[in-house]
Amino acid sequence: MKLKVRYSDIETPELSVLLHDDDCAEIGVADGDRVALTGPKSTVALVSKSDTLLQRGVVIMKESMEPLIAVPEGGEVEVTFSPIPDSVRAIRKKMDGETLTRDEIYGVVMDILENRLSKIEVSAWLTSLYINGMDIDEIAHFTRAMAETGDILSFDKETVFDFHSLGGVPGNKITPIVVSIVAAAGLLIPKTSSRAISSACGTSDFVETFCNVELDADTLKKIANTSGGIFAWGGSMNLAPVDDMVIKVEHPLGINPRAQMLASIMSKKLAIGATHLVVDIPTGAGTKVPTLEVARAYARDLMDLGERIGMHVECAITYADQPVGNAVGPILEARECISILEGAQHPSSVIEKACDCAGIILEIGGITNGAAKAREILKSGEAHRKFIEIVTAQGGSPDLRSEDLVPGKYTYEIRSSKSGYVHTIANKNIVGMAKAAGAPSDKGAGLFLHKKKGQRVEQNEPLITVYADNEAKLARAVDYARKYPPMVIEGMLIRHVSPLDARK
Repeated sequence: MKLKVRYSDIETPELSVLLHDDDCAEIGVADGDRVALTGPKSTVALVSKSDTLLQRGVVIMKESMEPLIAVPEGGEVEVTFSPIPDSVRAIRKKMDGETLTRDEIYGVVMDILENRLSKIEVSAWLTSLYINGMDIDEIAHFTRAMAETGDILSFDKETVFDFHSLGGVPGNKITPIVVSIVAAAGLLIPKTSSRAISSACGTSDFVETFCNVELDADTLKKIANTSGGIFAWGGSMNLAPVDDMVIKVEHPLGINPRAQMLASIMSKKLAIGATHLVVDIPTGAGTKVPTLEVARAYARDLMDLGERIGMHVECAITYADQPVGNAVGPILEARECISILEGAQHPSSVIEKACDCAGIILEIGGITNGAAKAREILKSGEAHRKFIEIVTAQGGSPDLRSEDLVPGKYTYEIRSSKSGYVHTIANKNIVGMAKAAGAPSDKGAGLFLHKKKGQRVEQNEPLITVYADNEAKLARAVDYARKYPPMVIEGMLIRHVSPLDARK
């Protein structure tokens, strides 16, 4: 049935259309059914009904659906009944804990891509993965299916390196340093990164404070082939688009199924054309990977998955009981990262982690004593020159300096109420404070940690400086810190036990 299109600025969480009751009766659909919308392009949407908000012969849909059907306001679209996709059976099968075939997994992925599944059905898919998981063969099929829904890049060199961090630790600003070292050594590393999902700052969130990260595939290939490295946001290209669609559903659920996470990482690496991958697995209290045992399990899964999809994978299990470096938040992290490339010797945790991870890549690439070579490249200024080359190619200033980046003008110092030592730093509370201050959307927002674990603190000495772009968010971050203390200060004396106590 052909209906006239009317667009509305009302946003809905689902792809949905509003039809007149009489048109619904003629098409043979009810509330909640699916219809196929066919113009020059086609998509599937859920049905809502009304006999008062529109007249017969009209279909109302949100403006964001226009590119999906390529029909202008007032144009006609063919509206027909669309049955429940076969992939729903596969989702039910996984909910029952059964193993899925390659074709069933591809069916689910394609139906997500083409909007045939509602968000409730995608949520059911994610929940089934969270509860029942997937075996390694299923994850390999899932990975390939997601990669094949988008572009798969190829480069001039046969060997393409990549680096990824599982995240979960605040202040993990090492990626531009790793890329600059590896590219300066003559290896190809076209690194795409993400924005923050639940953290205070993703790599792309701080890199975009000094250069453009939204590159198309052709620009990415051109820069990477010329400079050897890149700092791009993966979401700006059509790389494993189903992964991005699933993340939008996954985030409100507050779950991150292991199978989905592994397929998410590896599909993006397949799409970028990586042949060799190093994965950083930050491990410690308050992170995604709390123990060494869990970290080793992730490493095994990643290496097994890499073998099945034809990619060489090695892992670096790294310390993550506290933030990496002193800065948390976009501009603060960018400033700290660039200062190290400029030659700063602190914070040593950032330098050590970046050089160790870069060193693993160098050794895979045939360079002996990788970590030592990485330090040599960093110390000599080669990494900084390569960094500036990449930044300039991505539209940044060739004269970029760390001091050019200025954090939020509203600040507050959190001071110690007593003397002692920094006993613990709560990663989750650090992230919560930085987000309360406005990070990552407010680029000047974040925290600077004056003290780290084990360091001596005197009473009233500054522990953390909070930065914000406005006073209201600064106050919000300070209130958060009062409710959820970011640091615990203890003396060396745990308890005095006297003979009298011993007799009790």
